[in-house]
Amino acid sequence: MKTLKCIIADDEPIARQIIESYISDIPYLSLVASCANAFEVMEVLQKYTVDILFLDINMPKLSGLSLLKSLQQKPNVIITTAYPEYAVEGFELSVTDYLLKPFSLERFLKAISKVQQLVQPNPALSEITEDDITKTIFVKSNKKIIKLTLKEITHIEAYGNYIKIFSDTMVLTPQTLTEFLEKLPNNFLRIHKSFAINFNRLKLIDGNQIVLHNEIKLPIGKSYRKIILDLI
Repeated sequence: MKTLKCIIADDEPIARQIIESYISDIPYLSLVASCANAFEVMEVLQKYTVDILFLDINMPKLSGLSLLKSLQQKPNVIITTAYPEYAVEGFELSVTDYLLKPFSLERFLKAISKVQQLVQPNPALSEITEDDITKTIFVKSNKKIIKLTLKEITHIEAYGNYIKIFSDTMVLTPQTLTEFLEKLPNNFLRIHKSFAINFNRLKLIDGNQIVLHNEIKLPIGKSYRKIILDLI
C-alpha cells in the first residue's frame, strides 16, 4: 500500500494535535508538516509533493478557501472545520471530503479511503461484490488500525467494553460483542452472552460445549442452544 504524505493547516494547536494523533495511528500515512497558517503551507508545497492537505477554513490573514483558489497544483484536500456553511463552496473547489469538527477517527478513516480511491484506483472495483467486501474488516487496537481476514477469525470473546478477536493471534479492540457482530456476515454466530464463533470453524458439539477446529472449547448458553441445533 502506498504511503500517503500529508500536510496539516490549522491555526489551532489542539486541532493540529488531534489530526497528528490520527495520522500517527494509521501506518500508511506520513506527516510532512503541521502548519499554523496558509503561508507556511505554500512554503512546504514548493519543496515537497504531498498527497493530502488537511485544511482549516478560518485562518489568519489568508483563509483556507483563499489558499485553495491560489494553488496551481492542488493535493487531495480534506477540509477540517467547525463551520458547515462552507461545504458547498468547498466542493465547488473539488475538495475530496469535508470534516466537521469534532470528528472521530472512524470518520477520518472514511475521508482517507476516498483519497486512496483517487490515488490508488482499483481497476476491478466495479466487480467487487458484497461477499468480497465482507472478507476483511478493520479494527482499532491501541494506536494501530488492524486489518483482519474474516475467514481466519475463529471466535470472539466479550471483555467488558472491549472484545477479544481470536485468529492466529488475539486482538483487543474497544467495542461490545453486539456492536461487532452487527458488522459481520451471518456465519458469525453468538453461542453465549460472552462468546461468538465463526460457524465455519465449528468441529463438533460436546454436551454444552462447542469445539472448534483448533480444539478450543467454548460454552453454549442455554438460550442459544436451540438456535445452534436448528442450524445444524
